[in-house]
Amino acid sequence: MDKGLVNLPVHNVRERIALTVAALFLVLAMVLEPKTAFDGATLGLQTWWHIVFPSLLPFFIVSELLMNLGVVHFIGVLLEPVMRPLFRLPGAASFPVAVGYSSGYPIGAAITSRLRSENMISRAEGEHLVAFTNNASPLFVLVAVAVGMFHNPAVGPFLLLVHYATNFILGLAMRFYAPSERTQSGYKSGLWARAVFSFIGTNGPAGAVLSDAVKASVNKLLAIGGYIILFAVVIRLLGHYGVLTVIARSLGAALLPLGFSPEILEPMAYGVFEMTLGTRMIAECNASLPEKLVAVQIVLAWSGLSIQAQVAGFISTTDIRLWLYLATRCAHAALAALLTFVLFPVCGPTALPAGRVASAPGMEWLGLLQTSCMLALTLPLLLASTGLALRSMRRLFHVS
Repeated sequence: MDKGLVNLPVHNVRERIALTVAALFLVLAMVLEPKTAFDGATLGLQTWWHIVFPSLLPFFIVSELLMNLGVVHFIGVLLEPVMRPLFRLPGAASFPVAVGYSSGYPIGAAITSRLRSENMISRAEGEHLVAFTNNASPLFVLVAVAVGMFHNPAVGPFLLLVHYATNFILGLAMRFYAPSERTQSGYKSGLWARAVFSFIGTNGPAGAVLSDAVKASVNKLLAIGGYIILFAVVIRLLGHYGVLTVIARSLGAALLPLGFSPEILEPMAYGVFEMTLGTRMIAECNASLPEKLVAVQIVLAWSGLSIQAQVAGFISTTDIRLWLYLATRCAHAALAALLTFVLFPVCGPTALPAGRVASAPGMEWLGLLQTSCMLALTLPLLLASTGLALRSMRRLFHVS
């Protein structure tokens, strides 16, 4: 028997067998229902090209440029006095936090894996970052969900506030995770001198930086597109064969006693696999607005197996483990649902009267790309201004 096969961990063998069985079932289902599979692939391709690609491309390019040029090293040193007290993370972790909260998943995982591969963070710090830097994009929540799906712009800020606040709280709480496995603080002295040294000491010819950034960004987006198309096909096939109905009934056993209406169960079952499709179906179902908002928060926090597979793909090249990310997705869903239920009577949006439906602004490809570019370009300015503001905070953190 092959020695490599004998030495293979048992859990790896089980994962390979399970993946092989799932792939065989998927191929068989596609052969039996080619039209359903084709419709799903078409939907996934349209979603990726019209929404995901123009929304994430600028963020990927800017993040690669800032990493390759050494700007992240520079800003990381300056933001050390802020990240350590708040999250018990090194200053370099501020970059995936900023990008993750401004661009949406899975770019937080992509940048975290890059930091880990360059040994700028420890494994525990990488797991901490992945767990709370993968959020829904502000563009997606404020435009696609609020205006395009709910036809109510007031829904967007409320959803975004709860979604970001709950994940931020989890990030603060996880500062106590694996304290012995974290890197030591390095901002005791010479803050600005070390920041400049880390910037000029970064290797790499300047002429090849832009080309490498574009190539790496496009490759990552192609991988994301593959995941989206694959799960769109899976969802269509599962819906055709009635599997999603079974999942909806299972969700009903837990949600119906809490007051959820039966109409919202099947849309949430779709959201288990794909966030966008599930969110749209929740917005269109026959349920009250508070109930819809709670369900949408659960789906956004869970993010869907499609997003989770993308995150797993990015961190697979590192030693970062996935279990903490999955656990925090469940905790995020529960906390966001609870906070939505509590805050809705106080500051929740109101449903628009019949006949007063807000018109959705254009979601054209170039419009998304332009907005995304503007947001991406503000990232280095935001981080740099935060670093400059540390001059007034030195006494507070006792930095020399």
